Amino acid sequence: MHAIGDAYPTRREVGTLVVLGDSTSVGLGDPLPGGGWRGFGPLLAEALGAELANLSFTGARICTMRSDQLPQAVLLRPDAVVVVAGMNDTMRADFDPARLRRDLDHVVGELQAAGAVVVLARYHDHARVFRLPGPIRRALRRRITDLNAVVDRVIRDRGAACLDLDALPGAYEVSAWSVDRLHPSELGHRLLARGFAEQLALHGVLVPGEVSTQCSGGRKITMLHHVLWLVFKGIPWLWRRGTDLVPYVAGVLLRSVTGAAERPVVAATTTVVEPEEPIGQLG
Repeated sequence: MHAIGDAYPTRREVGTLVVLGDSTSVGLGDPLPGGGWRGFGPLLAEALGAELANLSFTGARICTMRSDQLPQAVLLRPDAVVVVAGMNDTMRADFDPARLRRDLDHVVGELQAAGAVVVLARYHDHARVFRLPGPIRRALRRRITDLNAVVDRVIRDRGAACLDLDALPGAYEVSAWSVDRLHPSELGHRLLARGFAEQLALHGVLVPGEVSTQCSGGRKITMLHHVLWLVFKGIPWLWRRGTDLVPYVAGVLLRSVTGAAERPVVAATTTVVEPEEPIGQLG
């Protein structure tokens, strides 16, 4: 991958890779046999030959990434930063694209000023992965469209790199997703790591190693794990998130009947989403 393109005769080596974001950045969906999570971060760092500082945490939103993760990242003076955040914002009642754009633009600008090559993620249609009731599915799709517009604007303004998950080969395959259908599986994280490596290479970064899509080293997931997650985590999670989106879903339905335009959301006080507990923590 280090040979992609001819625009960078001298490629930049990465000594420190920083990963920011939410539970996907933490590695949820790729459990290790001894406990904990791996995810795309370590896989990407290995391909880069870099030290990894993963500052992400579950439940993070773009505003908490700015307030809690960014200051630590800047102090590390990283050579490359991968940012995966925003999906938690789409599931909250105070979703505000204008605020998201300001926060994300600030994060990317500060990281670039610190000398980092920054890669963002542009999101897929998660309603194709996680089957939801019709009104909630339509509401989520609209939110993701708005989130992607935010990402597009920041990319254009800042010249950041971007991995388009909707166009990522294999992104919609069942095998790319963990039992919860919310987080990538081990294969999914490997696809992410490979995609981020390719984007870094396209932006002048030396990528001396390869990211294999052959799964190894992760924890084997069984049918029992699927059943346990559905009963103890999946249904309660869907109920909580569905309830949080009820006012927005009702508005979508009403506007579809009346033809009224959507009004901007006035952001309320931000509440961090509670930590997710995927199947890797059961059994």
